[in-house]
Amino acid sequence: MKLEELLSQRSGNLCELSGATDNLVQYEVPPAVNRGADGYILITEKCLNQIEKKEEPDMAFWEGILPSAMWSEVPAVQVVAWRMLNRYRNESWAADAIDMMYLDDELLEWAKATGDHTGDAGVEFHKDSNGNILATGDSVTLIKDLDVKGSTLNAKVGTAVRNIRLVHDNIEQIEGKIDGQTIVILTKYVKKQ
Repeated sequence: MKLEELLSQRSGNLCELSGATDNLVQYEVPPAVNRGADGYILITEKCLNQIEKKEEPDMAFWEGILPSAMWSEVPAVQVVAWRMLNRYRNESWAADAIDMMYLDDELLEWAKATGDHTGDAGVEFHKDSNGNILATGDSVTLIKDLDVKGSTLNAKVGTAVRNIRLVHDNIEQIEGKIDGQTIVILTKYVKKQ
């Protein structure tokens, strides 16, 4: 039987965290250690994006689902629930759930293996002037004329910058090419296309 069929059968075609039925995807709970179907869970795209920190954390969403998901009999679901609860451990509802949750030594080792439990839910994203999240490879448009320091280049409003790169140590900066020259641009002066 295929992995997708096994997961669908095990979950009843529902997200194994939220119980939703839309946009279900397979998620291999890291680290990948050849656990077969036991190392995967079937979840919604929203859960996946939240777990992988690809969108801003939604505490109300997790508060509604984790206190019940943590009681799943599926080890991979327990591991993900434990990790997500630890992201919100400063909230009373999550702290209470963590106190009630039990993972045997092997599952606890798996849950701690990524180190994700040491951080919190807060994630900082590169955002354009309108608050849209930017990603490497996006295209943006300048919303202001920019003089490039150390150059005679003047980038005009409306200039398109394709295939941007994020500056990893500064969420207010991106890199992009204008007229063949790579420059650093402040995110507050661009809008995502």
